[in-house]
Amino acid sequence: MKTGTKKKGIIWKRARKSHKGKQDPVVRKIKQADLDMLELAAAAGEIDLKYLDESGFCSWSEPGYTYYQRGEQKKIEQTLRRGRRLSIIGFFQPLISFVYGLVIGGVDRKSYIQMMEKEAEESSALGRIRVIVQDNGPIHRCLEVQQLWSKWESQGLYIFFLPKYCSEMNPIELEWQHIKKNELAGKMFEDELELAYAVIHGIEVRAETGNHTAQRVKFNSNPGT
Repeated sequence: MKTGTKKKGIIWKRARKSHKGKQDPVVRKIKQADLDMLELAAAAGEIDLKYLDESGFCSWSEPGYTYYQRGEQKKIEQTLRRGRRLSIIGFFQPLISFVYGLVIGGVDRKSYIQMMEKEAEESSALGRIRVIVQDNGPIHRCLEVQQLWSKWESQGLYIFFLPKYCSEMNPIELEWQHIKKNELAGKMFEDELELAYAVIHGIEVRAETGNHTAQRVKFNSNPGT
């Protein structure tokens, strides 16, 4: 980057996707005010506040930017097979913990319910209110899950739904970005197991950087994951 550009306040930074054009500004404002109150309560130690989301990783990661000598071009050889998608579901509590589970394919309602049951049991054992911030994904609102809401609330676990198209309100999104763009960018993996190890390592690096613990939960249906 040229020195003159730096002096003008311009920095090299990746652009983020935005859905602001689809957002309802009134609903977003109301929800943001409610979330601000929850964050204040969490900062005061009155509740536990966690941010939930799912993401996915592939064996062929996107190439990243890098430095090289003029006239040279770095290349990344692709593996013979693309491999299956590795999905992750995570519960992020800034400066405290990151609890996650990995699964081949997509995260289904059974995996989601297992993780939520664990959160509800912990909430009940601690005798503390725990609020999970999440989006309106299909598995978060399916009938089987709705039938468990009253049970979870009796255990002290509550759900706060973000408004539609407002993923930027969920800080766990930044964790996914850092793992993909900093830890996995430009890498190719031979199989799903190698990819899983790389994701686990990336999460551990993020945990050390973010000053929080990292804990992996193994799903009952996929004990080898």
